[in-house]
Amino acid sequence: MTARAVFFDVDFTLIYPGPMFRGEGYRAFCARHGMDVDAARFPQAVAAAAPLLDVPDEAYDDEIYIAYTRRIIEGMGGTGPQVDACAREVYVEWAACQHFELYDEVPGVLRELAKAGLRIGLISNSHRCLASFQSHFELQGLISATVSSSQHGFMKPHPSIFAAALQLVDAQPADAVMVGDSFRQDVAGALAAGMRAILLHRGDTPTPPGADALNVPVIKSLNELVALL
Repeated sequence: MTARAVFFDVDFTLIYPGPMFRGEGYRAFCARHGMDVDAARFPQAVAAAAPLLDVPDEAYDDEIYIAYTRRIIEGMGGTGPQVDACAREVYVEWAACQHFELYDEVPGVLRELAKAGLRIGLISNSHRCLASFQSHFELQGLISATVSSSQHGFMKPHPSIFAAALQLVDAQPADAVMVGDSFRQDVAGALAAGMRAILLHRGDTPTPPGADALNVPVIKSLNELVALL
């Protein structure tokens, strides 16, 4: 698989949330808003809220993520009008890079790809400032282009966000690869835009069936990426 450009999703591909966005962190958010919730219910609450992110209209709308966060809080036992205010605080804090950690292999992999002459881009369904992301994690000089859905106006898998990223690196779809952890947003979206795709599946859960059906490479770590490119 030869390529001129490689694009990465950001959340859960390059970075993962710290304690603030886990069960105890949500409990602390809720406590500040006068709610007592059960941190142990966080994993189930996240799973129950996840379908809210698979919206048919791919226009970016912060209310999608706020509704998702509200559902998590409610799933942990939060009730009342303060749920909305708490969800909005969580949404704002999600954009702050200091609440996240970089996966260990990321800097080395990005340096190796850049050294090989590939142009590296970021395509993120978020409201995080991707310039701040690069400086916070000391990735300056490695990233050639960034597109966030909040600025672009459409979210992955909408084809326009991939087209915008390709234009920034002056690459044709057939010469570019998208790497991400979401089959629908990253893989299916990139394939529909004429790009190639690689699914990053870090966990032990079964691989989404669509990846096998479309013969999409699946990797467990970004360390496996260089050999594929």
